[in-house]
Amino acid sequence: MYGRRRWLAVIGALLFVAIVELLSDTVLDAALQFPLDTVLVVAVVAVVAVTAAWRAFGQIDRLARGIVERNTELEARNAALRAVYDVSLAVSGGADPQQTIAAILDRARDLLAMDAALLAVDGPGGELRLVAASAVPGVLLGDRPGGPDTGRSDADDLGGYLQSGCEIRVSAPVVLGDKRVGTLGLASRGARRFSEIEVGTLSALATQVGLALEAARLQDELQALAVQGERERIAREMHDGLAQVLGYVNTKSQAVDEMLADGRVAEARQQLGELAAAARSLYVDVREAILSLSSPVPPERGLAATLEEYAAVYAESSKLAVRFEASPEAAGAPLSAAVQAEVFRIAREALTNVRKHARAQRAGLSLARQGREVVLRIEDDGVGFDAKLLTQGPERWPHFGLAGMRERAESVGGGISWRSGPGAGTVVELRVPVGGAASAPPPHSVALLDETSRPAGQHQAVRSPAETVSEAD
Repeated sequence: MYGRRRWLAVIGALLFVAIVELLSDTVLDAALQFPLDTVLVVAVVAVVAVTAAWRAFGQIDRLARGIVERNTELEARNAALRAVYDVSLAVSGGADPQQTIAAILDRARDLLAMDAALLAVDGPGGELRLVAASAVPGVLLGDRPGGPDTGRSDADDLGGYLQSGCEIRVSAPVVLGDKRVGTLGLASRGARRFSEIEVGTLSALATQVGLALEAARLQDELQALAVQGERERIAREMHDGLAQVLGYVNTKSQAVDEMLADGRVAEARQQLGELAAAARSLYVDVREAILSLSSPVPPERGLAATLEEYAAVYAESSKLAVRFEASPEAAGAPLSAAVQAEVFRIAREALTNVRKHARAQRAGLSLARQGREVVLRIEDDGVGFDAKLLTQGPERWPHFGLAGMRERAESVGGGISWRSGPGAGTVVELRVPVGGAASAPPPHSVALLDETSRPAGQHQAVRSPAETVSEAD
């Protein structure tokens, strides 16, 4: 319909010019002499042409403005979507929640060209508490009446945090599921109108803020659980090690006192020797417990160097001959910090078990790379243990904490296997994926050995970290 009207306008203009020309050749020839009739015709045609051009150019200008406005709207929508996408990647990628929230506030302020972006969370009584802000200088108050964290009765009013003349112009609720947890507000010194896209962008960013707040809460809970778990581990180690040895020392001290009172000096000296041996063992346990509280694998050293250094310290303290080998491929393998830490802890606890339970003379550690895996092999020439119990379920396993070791290995996508037999020592083989590969961990395996089935020095008795399973008495 609109197209037909346009063509009718063109046809009408042509007909009008044709009528004027016809009149100029008939009626106007008698009324007007040349060149007046020609001037009149040219003037009429010029008016028609200018009028048509004015209308056409006006339509073109309106279309051009529409295209520009649409393009501007699309650019704004694209910028908003890109900002929301980047923020969602940061939230889902496990970035630091506080840094993510700060980045969201910066994006919101820049996208909507405002002076300040404020995030406040609702307290237990509905009061408002400012937790983050992004603003140009001179917008935020240095303090609020009653302190910067004093709540307000109106959870929607963030203006109390702003200098005079600057007001909240638009805000969006921060929600988690169906529950409101706070408010994200944007402020400026001058009033302005907000488009539907801008309001939608702020709402989307507020949703991401809610996810970041939930991530921060979960992170705090995980840290609290980690602290609690570490306290429980230290308590178990003190109970299984320090407390038992101190009880042993107390009993021996009383016995020595009685022997000295009865004049049995030789027996008292024997008891004192046993006390000295217990004290040395306890000293080693305390040193290892202190080491376990620090980062096991410093980033500047790497897993291989850290294991080699620990093997030397362990050999000196345990008075065992310890051999360490690492291939260049294994030493340079790209293992994450979490994988390196777990590998080191398994090796450390296994060697601790050798010292306490294996009654070995020699131990060996080797680190090698096989395809997409790094393999740590730990062995000794100790007494070993009855590996038949390993085939009867974790509840029947010896008190070496092997279930805990398997859980540690599987937590980083790896697997662990044991080979042992009474009098034949034990071999532990730990496999972890290179480069964070999510390969399925192989099931734990057990091989029963005779004393003559392997040469001496190729086995090791092991136990798991004290964090998981307590040591045998």
